[in-house]
Amino acid sequence: MSAADPFDFDLVVLGGGSGGLAGAFRAAEHGARVAILEPGELGGTCVNAGCVPKKAMWLAAELATRIGAAAQLGFEVPAAPKFDWGEFITDRQRYIGGIHESYRKRLDRAGIVLMPCRGTLLDARTVVADGGAHLRTRHVLLATGSSPQRPDIPGAGLGGVSDDFFHWTRAPARVALVGGGYISVELAGLLQALGSRVDLFVRGPRLLSHSDEEVVGQLEENYRRLGVHLHFGYRLREVERAGDRCVRLFDEDGEAGDAFDALVFAIGRRGNSAGIGLEAAGVDIDAAGNVAVDAFQNTSAAGIYAVGDVTGRETLTPVAIAAARRLMDRVFGGQPEARLDYENVPTVVFAHPPIGGVGLTEAQARERHGDAVKVYRSRFRPMLQALTDAPLCSLFKLVCVGEDERVVGVHLYGEAADEILQGFAVALRLGATMADLRDTVAIHPTSAEEVVLMR
Repeated sequence: MSAADPFDFDLVVLGGGSGGLAGAFRAAEHGARVAILEPGELGGTCVNAGCVPKKAMWLAAELATRIGAAAQLGFEVPAAPKFDWGEFITDRQRYIGGIHESYRKRLDRAGIVLMPCRGTLLDARTVVADGGAHLRTRHVLLATGSSPQRPDIPGAGLGGVSDDFFHWTRAPARVALVGGGYISVELAGLLQALGSRVDLFVRGPRLLSHSDEEVVGQLEENYRRLGVHLHFGYRLREVERAGDRCVRLFDEDGEAGDAFDALVFAIGRRGNSAGIGLEAAGVDIDAAGNVAVDAFQNTSAAGIYAVGDVTGRETLTPVAIAAARRLMDRVFGGQPEARLDYENVPTVVFAHPPIGGVGLTEAQARERHGDAVKVYRSRFRPMLQALTDAPLCSLFKLVCVGEDERVVGVHLYGEAADEILQGFAVALRLGATMADLRDTVAIHPTSAEEVVLMR
């Protein structure tokens, strides 16, 4: 390729979300000439309709809860403080705007060409931009993300999806959430804390089907105590308008429920693999619409790779970033074995309080190791909950195997679980045993000390 040709690149990235940006920056660090095509805002779902604005709203909800607790502890504050949703959104979007600007500056410094448009694969070595420009490239990185789905039922258009939540300007009085995954759990907790009555309609028998069942049971108990209404084994047949602004849900037997001011479907996401020329380039997708990749992020077409939500593998922002960086180290950095290890990835759901885990659940451990499994647990009330006589409990749980009691699973539900888990994820990857944890001096009084004091 001619270095003088402005349309010749070492790498063209489709998608300017977390995975695409991470890959672009790392490739540029290795000296590659890179172009990134993104028709929307930089940062993808995480920055614009996911992790970042969600965590901001979670923090607002957490503050509401803390202010209520402060009133119980003698502070002269209202027990139910009023929240100006619109004013908070202004601050939230200002923060997100700063992230956008930071990305643009980093792209400029790295010499990465940013094209604010869609790209389509003409073949494995040619990307066509919306404006008609043909970009020739040695390598292509697919990082187009995913989109939330609606059910195929009558009236589904009367409900929103998780992306729509971030355009709300107020807390509806009554909200119905359909789905039992992390998005429903997070929205339920923060909306309840900010003043909505929340009903969660779940097709299965429990929330968070991939998390440890016992720990999730404590989450469900706490949510009920907080006033969240949980409906398990629910089969939604249709949605109808109820009055001018409300909607009503009907189950599979045709029985109508209460009217809700807002309805959000959180039933899963689908990779954005359609309409980008994958067939022309010879890139295979699976039955769920995800781009099929191997352990090294290779697709079925040589020189074309995929990371992040479009692959359907561990759809987490840090996973997309880590996979993209290792991929670029392999492709451009002379590290032929570089790849992401998808085992023991820590995850946190920002419930109220947070729930997270790393490694095997108790059920997974018993399936693999049988009678060699031993479980330790601590159910307790953090100090603030005890001071305010709140009925909410935390549950921390360790799953161990073998005579040396090697820790293979850490599952935490409670105050600060999101911050505590990171360090113990490192310990688990390093092969820590219960003896190692018990030999560590506890920090008192904290919730974290419960992990090293279990007997």
